[in-house]
Order: sequence, then C-alpha cells, then structure tokens
Amino acid sequence: QVLLVESGGGLVQAGGSLRLSCVASGREFRISDMAWWRQTPGKQRERIARVTTGGRTDYADSVKDRFTISRDNAKNTAYLQMNKVEPRDTGIYYCHADYRPTIDERYDYWGQGTQVTVSS
Repeated sequence: QVLLVESGGGLVQAGGSLRLSCVASGREFRISDMAWWRQTPGKQRERIARVTTGGRTDYADSVKDRFTISRDNAKNTAYLQMNKVEPRDTGIYYCHADYRPTIDERYDYWGQGTQVTVSS
C-alpha cells in the first residue's frame, strides 16, 4: 500500500517556474516507478514524465526540455520541476506510483492531484 501526498501546485505566470512534490509512504517507494500525469477537463489523463527505479527518465513531447522529474529515495519523494511554463500546462497534476513487488504483480497508486494554473 502506497499513499501519495502532493504539494506545490498553484498559480504561475507564463514563463515562470513551479516545483511539485510527491511524498510516498512505505518502503515500496524505492521499487516503484514514479510518474506525473496531467488531467484537463474533457480530455484523457496524460502521462507527462516518468522516472524508473533505476533513474531513467522520459517525457511527453509537450514538456521536453522544460520539465524535469526526479526522485529522492531517502526521502520517499518525487519531484517535478516545471520551467518556462505555458498556458497549455494548466491542469490537475497527479503523482503516480507503479509498484512491482514481483514480476507477476503490479499495482497502481495515485495522489489526490494538485491544480496548476498558468496565466498568459
């Protein structure tokens, strides 16, 4: 069982920066891939960044070269550094944990979401 608690959302002007944090409970964090997803009303939730247990990262094209995902296993925390934000970045950002205790087991855990609004 992984409980995810997010913080850092809010209002920001286009071109500015914002840093989101996701604190996870339990020892499961270090064996979970972590990701950030974004939800816009009327549209499907989209994965925008992911960091694996081994530290490999990948990004949606819309945020490449602007956002950076990272993790601190000692603090059970994942981060999303958002730079040069744009109005299209507006949405609810969700932290996600992909927990793989064994090769045949896989569990999904979601944070409550945090609102990010970018003004033009």
